[in-house]
Amino acid sequence: MLLDGLDRVRDQLDGRADWSRRWAAAWRYAGSEVVCPVRDLGSMPAAGCEPIRRFGWRRGQRHRPGLQFLVSTGRHHGFESLAEARLLLALDFAGDLMDVLAQPLRLRYVSGAGPREHVPDFLAFTRANRWLIDVRPAARVGRDDLVAFAATAEVALTLGWRYEVVTGWRSPVASTLDALSAQRRPLTDPLGMVAQIRAALAAGPRPFAMIAEATSPAPVARALLLHLLWHRQLGMDRSRALGDATLVRAAEGWLR
Repeated sequence: MLLDGLDRVRDQLDGRADWSRRWAAAWRYAGSEVVCPVRDLGSMPAAGCEPIRRFGWRRGQRHRPGLQFLVSTGRHHGFESLAEARLLLALDFAGDLMDVLAQPLRLRYVSGAGPREHVPDFLAFTRANRWLIDVRPAARVGRDDLVAFAATAEVALTLGWRYEVVTGWRSPVASTLDALSAQRRPLTDPLGMVAQIRAALAAGPRPFAMIAEATSPAPVARALLLHLLWHRQLGMDRSRALGDATLVRAAEGWLR
């Protein structure tokens, strides 16, 4: 679920005509910090950048940091909470991700209360665009957060980037992503099961369990079905929870 209502706090930002020269952004490249006006942030490269700040692990901390492996990039990426880990999974599933950087930059902006700073959670590089993304549970979004998010949205708009604040996930979407991600890494097909699955779907969509039972061996077929769903060679209604009765269809052109 995405955050609405940023328009209500934009009037708290210093939006004079030269704001994009006065607001600054800092990012880290090859071990050195680079500072520029936000209007020049588009020169930030897609490769070679590092998190502007680090995070660590300690006993008793209230959030859950960790590393998430993405098949899109072939490496692990840091996250500071389980909500951020789920966002990384969603980016991986989106299909056009080229890279993603956690804690990508420090934005220094001006509001009615004076100079402020904000570090977005992620910068995603996709084939179509760049996405600045913040992850914050809806119940924890305060007034100051809204102003920081509005400032980040203004910067993204000026640069032609996209910006979103992710406040939560509908439970069927989250559980389906978790299930499919278990089989997202490369798989081989020494038993020729893909051909069996194609044959099972030749007459049209069929329930998940029925396809698995028509493929031998059925337990392995279930894992392969999850893999094909993750990689969009098969499709399903992702607004509903994945189960044996879920109708699975072949992607356009996959049966040829």
